Amino acid sequence: MKTVRRLIYGDVISTVGFVTLAFLSLFFFFDLVDELRWVNQGNSGGYKLRHALTFVSLLAPSRLYELLPITVLIGTIVVMARLAQNSEFTILRTSGLGPWRALRTLLGLGLMFALMTFAIGDYIAPAADQYGRLLRSRFLGEITVGQTGAWLKEKQAYNSYAVNVGTLQPDGGMRQIRIIEFDNQGRLVSNTRAETGRFGLDDAWALEKVDRTEFNGTEGKEAVSARVNRPTYRWPTSLTAEMVSVALLNPERMPIVDLFQYMRHLDSNGQASQRYEIGFWRKVFYPLSCLVMVVLALPFAYLHFRAGGISTYVFIGVMTGISFFLLNNLFGHFGNLRNWEPWLAAAAPGMIYSMLSLSAFGWLVLRR
Repeated sequence: MKTVRRLIYGDVISTVGFVTLAFLSLFFFFDLVDELRWVNQGNSGGYKLRHALTFVSLLAPSRLYELLPITVLIGTIVVMARLAQNSEFTILRTSGLGPWRALRTLLGLGLMFALMTFAIGDYIAPAADQYGRLLRSRFLGEITVGQTGAWLKEKQAYNSYAVNVGTLQPDGGMRQIRIIEFDNQGRLVSNTRAETGRFGLDDAWALEKVDRTEFNGTEGKEAVSARVNRPTYRWPTSLTAEMVSVALLNPERMPIVDLFQYMRHLDSNGQASQRYEIGFWRKVFYPLSCLVMVVLALPFAYLHFRAGGISTYVFIGVMTGISFFLLNNLFGHFGNLRNWEPWLAAAAPGMIYSMLSLSAFGWLVLRR
């Protein structure tokens, strides 16, 4: 059986690699065409073609993470259909490769692809994406989201704070910072604005060019404000660079540990964390879809093919993979809008396709 396993693994890995390379090349072309509009733009036209090529290349790990379950399905279907068409799978069956052994063989292969998907999505893609964004922002401007930047909230011993960060600079600093302080009864205590700031190593932000307005007043009396300008100001906080990055960037592009820490921060401060919880559980469940895809491809080995009939089943595999990708995004949006359980919104597409694959396995394989 080791020889059989080596034969199937070799065919599937090489075919999946070829399909993945084809899809990555296609996405690279489209991303490059879209990025060319920024060439010779930015600071003194400093964003050149080589920078665009580097940025698009750094997007490849994120594309690979999104594509792997789809290409695993297509590549495995091609191999299974080819083995069936050439009657090789029939020979393997007569040699002792039963349905359950074939399933275990493919599940082992799927587990390998799942671990690869997790490693790319949690380590390689976030690092490459962050480096690419910093490279791009160095020439085209700072990292921001929408027109108001990122809003965060923090509760401390006696007061609470609403924090707004306008942009992140390429060197890791912040610009256009606003910190609004409230007491435990919800009264405004201070309003601090800073042009720039940096994350300190001592649980504090180092703010520069600070304009701070303090409000002193008690219940039933008119508040009195005092305005102070400072060149620097140290603000103690537990908000880290990773938390601000999560608020400014897509949670799908962040490491799972950073997402988990940010979710805990939102929960402890009484803020809605639905979007980030769904993003967290999607990063947990998405790699496991590779296991579902190889099971979904196994029944193709038990079908009868005529000459040239593989292309139809390859088309079915492509459409099935695309439908899974669309359904995964659809459930994510619906879960966020309808306040579904985050783990359910993330796991539902995989559960649907798991039932579909097991039904196909039972109907086309076990009943024979």
